[in-house]
Amino acid sequence: MPEINHRVGIRGSLHDVYTALTTDAGLSTWWTTDTKGAGPVGSIIEFRFNGGGPDFEVVELQPDRLVRWRHTGSMPEEWAGTGISFELTESNGQVFVRFRHSSWQEASDFLAHCSSKWGAFLLSLKDAIETGTGRPFPHDIHIDHSE
Repeated sequence: MPEINHRVGIRGSLHDVYTALTTDAGLSTWWTTDTKGAGPVGSIIEFRFNGGGPDFEVVELQPDRLVRWRHTGSMPEEWAGTGISFELTESNGQVFVRFRHSSWQEASDFLAHCSSKWGAFLLSLKDAIETGTGRPFPHDIHIDHSE
């Protein structure tokens, strides 16, 4: 099955990156400012973009090492059955985040669009950790996906 796969190095601590991936306050600094529900395994995180957006169940947490979510909402439809993981490693003074959005049903134009957007949001995470200012929605880089 197709997947989105990115890797980004961040100058910061494992703990700071992990916190940015596992708390409402952290997630809202880099993905969308309208985030709620982050918590332990079993929690449902609601990410909203102009009122609508995806819900994810937290399925695995390994402090300072791994975060995994499973899409549980109805939108976007193409994300049904997909999962997201953030694997954290430390090397040469950086935390490397290996991001995967897996189990897509097909390689489509929407998957390509989402890959670009995930790349932009991972750079937003990098900026949030390194400079204190990310670019979460609605302040993100706009990438139109219509034809």
